[in-house]
Amino acid sequence: MQGGPLHAGGQTPFAAADGAAARLRELTGAETHDVALVMGSGWVPATDALGTADHEFPVTELPGFPAPAVAGHAGTVRSYRIGDKRALVFLGRTHYYENRDVAAVAHGVRTAVAAGCKTVVLTNGCGGLRVGMRVGQPVLISDHINLTATSPIVGPNFVDLTDLYSPRLRALCQQVDPSLEEGVYAQFPGPHYETPAEIAMIRTMGADLVGMSTTLEAIAAREAGAEVLGISLVTNLAAGMTGEPLNHEEVLQAGRDSAARMGSLLSQVLGKL
Repeated sequence: MQGGPLHAGGQTPFAAADGAAARLRELTGAETHDVALVMGSGWVPATDALGTADHEFPVTELPGFPAPAVAGHAGTVRSYRIGDKRALVFLGRTHYYENRDVAAVAHGVRTAVAAGCKTVVLTNGCGGLRVGMRVGQPVLISDHINLTATSPIVGPNFVDLTDLYSPRLRALCQQVDPSLEEGVYAQFPGPHYETPAEIAMIRTMGADLVGMSTTLEAIAAREAGAEVLGISLVTNLAAGMTGEPLNHEEVLQAGRDSAARMGSLLSQVLGKL
């Protein structure tokens, strides 16, 4: 497996992930982690429900991780003991629009898998496309449409993406909260919001949710052998659906308003893994 473009210094992405995982073990004293969570825009307040972290440090302490460039992304890493599991939580992510290569986008999940994680939970704040969706509503990602025109995988490594977003994990979430809906998530590269015409296009294609993250990380996690769960928080209705302009602050506010519900969902699901 080649895994994508070379990192700085000529390392392959998997070698870079191994190096970051080794440093993670030094910082946490934990030989392995079981599950990783990547907290997207609006999701950071929800982590309070996970309890007190055993360790927390800036993500820049790990090789290959830049400082966060987006408001609402704390740029720290936490290590938790939840039941008999060790959870690794990234409070923020690298986005493709940050003028970085796709290997940097995938570095977090590759590091998590190199550190032992068998499950990767990807969260994001997104625009809702389906009639009836509400701001503050969590939606399980059932599939995705990758409109970034790129992949974290290079070379003849033909990874099957059928059931990329684990049906088993989605069913587990719906046991915790039977009201959870599912939807197809579309990723544009960003950072600009989509036009109403683009929203009309992806609705015709079958998308229910739209954002600027997640799909590339999900592909990289599948390539690395992890089971993937994706959860979107509808933080706004997509362009052209309300007549109102879009802004990032409403994304963060929706996360604050929904923190208790999101945190409860995450903590209960992690307890069942």
